[in-house]
Amino acid sequence: MHNLAHYDPDLRRRNVTAMSHGSKLDASIWEECNWEELAVRARYILAEMKNENIENIMYAEINSFPEGGEKEQLVRNRIGQYFFRMAVLNSYENRCCITGLAIPELLVASHIKPWKESDIRTERTNPMNGLALNALHDKAFDRGLITIKPDYTICVSSQIKASIEGNTIEDWLLSFIKRKITLPTKFLPKKEFLEYHNDVIFVA
Repeated sequence: MHNLAHYDPDLRRRNVTAMSHGSKLDASIWEECNWEELAVRARYILAEMKNENIENIMYAEINSFPEGGEKEQLVRNRIGQYFFRMAVLNSYENRCCITGLAIPELLVASHIKPWKESDIRTERTNPMNGLALNALHDKAFDRGLITIKPDYTICVSSQIKASIEGNTIEDWLLSFIKRKITLPTKFLPKKEFLEYHNDVIFVA
């Protein structure tokens, strides 16, 4: 773990000392972390410790699906989604990274690179592919009406700027232009994901 800490950008950002040198194998392991498998294994271990049925922990209705590969994949997807939400929201201390809103019921663990476009092993459930956003900013981010630059500043689409002006638009969207988001305590958003959103999703 001390070897792997050398490659953790969050620890580097906080000047936490790790091994001064890491091997190529350490770097490969860090880069190729299978987040989906990590989430699934952790959930199965917890279920075993609590002597619970994995399928009844979060999604009891899953029993209505047929046995086999389809059901197994659905279990894995839902475990992964649950893991992603918990990891992202916890890393932002259950606050929207743009507004600071701290009402859990109104917060969304937003994918920076969309779920359907993300690699199943390394991106879909990777907390570094997530932002804690309130429901409005999540929708705007998902539709490319706002984005976060690799320097963690907020950029708003010209489509928003050209819309009818009013206090709501000014207070909730335009007033955040060029401000920096509140960074998480861990799982700093990966710049490659932010660049993808800037280049592919954002409507300049």
